[in-house]
Amino acid sequence: MDRSAQAYWKAVLRLVGQILAVWFIVSYGAGIMFADALNNISLGGYPLGFWFAQQGSMYIFIALIFIYAKLMQRIDEKFDVHEQ
Repeated sequence: MDRSAQAYWKAVLRLVGQILAVWFIVSYGAGIMFADALNNISLGGYPLGFWFAQQGSMYIFIALIFIYAKLMQRIDEKFDVHEQ
């Protein structure tokens, strides 16, 4: 594999790792580990920890899909492997 292909896959794996880290922090961290601390804050009349566990994590996941698509497009264009 040439250097360009290695750099491309390194960039892709770094992006996937970052997206997975955010996903983990939001789902496990905000929904489970930090729920008690977040429950002191209210959002729409509900404790924030409960909101993250039930609704917020889904919104974050959907946002991550769009962020991933946008950033992958940039990586593809940078390494000239994008579709026309």
